[in-house]
Amino acid sequence: MSPLVALVVGLILGGVVVATVIIRSRTEPGPSADVSGLTLPEAALARRLVDLIDPAIVFVGTDDTVLLANPAARALGIVRGDRLIVPDLLALAREVRAAGSRRGDIQLPGDLVGTGPRLVGVHGVRLDSGTVQRPGPVALLLQDVTEARRVEAVRRDFVANVGHELKTPVGALALLAEAIEGAADDPEAVQRFAGRIAHEADRLGRLVRELIDLSRLQGGEPLPDLLPVEVDRVLAEAVDRTRTAARAKRLDIVVGGQPGLRVRGVENQLATAVTNLLANAVAYSSGESRIAVAARARSGFAEITVTDSGIGIPRADRQRVFERFYRVDQSRASSTGGTGLGLAIVKHVASNHGGSVTVWSEEGLGSTFTLRIPLAGPADHPMAAPAVVPTPQALENERS
Repeated sequence: MSPLVALVVGLILGGVVVATVIIRSRTEPGPSADVSGLTLPEAALARRLVDLIDPAIVFVGTDDTVLLANPAARALGIVRGDRLIVPDLLALAREVRAAGSRRGDIQLPGDLVGTGPRLVGVHGVRLDSGTVQRPGPVALLLQDVTEARRVEAVRRDFVANVGHELKTPVGALALLAEAIEGAADDPEAVQRFAGRIAHEADRLGRLVRELIDLSRLQGGEPLPDLLPVEVDRVLAEAVDRTRTAARAKRLDIVVGGQPGLRVRGVENQLATAVTNLLANAVAYSSGESRIAVAARARSGFAEITVTDSGIGIPRADRQRVFERFYRVDQSRASSTGGTGLGLAIVKHVASNHGGSVTVWSEEGLGSTFTLRIPLAGPADHPMAAPAVVPTPQALENERS
């Protein structure tokens, strides 16, 4: 549980006396409890505090009825009328009533709040004092920890993936160094092994560079100011970076589409994103074929498409190709030289610019990746705005 929840627990326990008096006055017959020293404004203040606190708070009576639930709890959809409708929460409340304070994570069904399944951290405390013979009401404090747990899982996966990916080139370099040492009297073998070392060193360097780029894009550094960027310049830079690799595989890169578009962004990041899309197309294309890159304006966005006629992507893998280190065909990883980070970088560049990236693909027919980036406004690029021909009525109104 976070320090915030610990602070909230302290505040709640500080007002337990008031809350207990209020609750018992509703649940126990007989004369009112002695509330000397507790004025009505203090009770109202305690209730106001419970209502304003962000974590959801529910007071559960000895008969499992809900005595009090703040707005945050009702927004989660866990309370209906005077009943807890989540069995796991009810079971936790009974555990707390029987044995004292408890903590745990509980999964809430997605249909409760309409935003998908949520994971909440729950701290349950019993409100009675040690002098009460029978169990008293229970307070449940709930905090949404879905995003925190997701980030933790992503961090664990990222560290595990990075460790796995680094082992391959590092292990290869160690083996090749041993091979060179053992073949010191064979110049041809030494030259061959040295070439392999250069290849693995290049792969390792590319992996480190892309890890740094991805770290920056994910929030390690603030995003620079978004400035008007010529899409034509971005495409030209990306094609220039990829042309050598394309020619080595006898592939032609053809540029087309609508010229003169401008977007608001960071030019080097956009060039990196398009370069990664082109490099991906080159890696998974073969034979004498063409790769087409084009741009057009549509619905306030510049759509940059990269189309190849390569091997295509199986349907089951299309939504996962933008994940870090994910490769459709692991057996091709060493032959293509990919790190599995290129498309993840594209996704984060698009997200940081307020855009998106999507893919269409069919096995054996090729793939089309579409990068959508918001266009710069007319104030940034007046020539990009469509020409407006004034009507005779408009001219007349202007004269008047």
